[in-house]
Amino acid sequence: MARWIMIAGALLFALGAVLHFAPGLLSWFVKLPGDTNIQTGRGRVFIPITSAIIVSVLITILLNLFRR
Repeated sequence: MARWIMIAGALLFALGAVLHFAPGLLSWFVKLPGDTNIQTGRGRVFIPITSAIIVSVLITILLNLFRR
């Protein structure tokens, strides 16, 4: 369990470093077709359908690779 927590922490650290030092590198990710962005005068709603599907597929592939 501790090993998985350290791996998750390292991945989160790497993602945070990328977002801090190169914020434009992942700017395409939330602008995919299928990601809904509704803006009105009172507020904004963002529904990342396509981004969530891509993240889900990537996590599934990674977990299947590590379990074998």
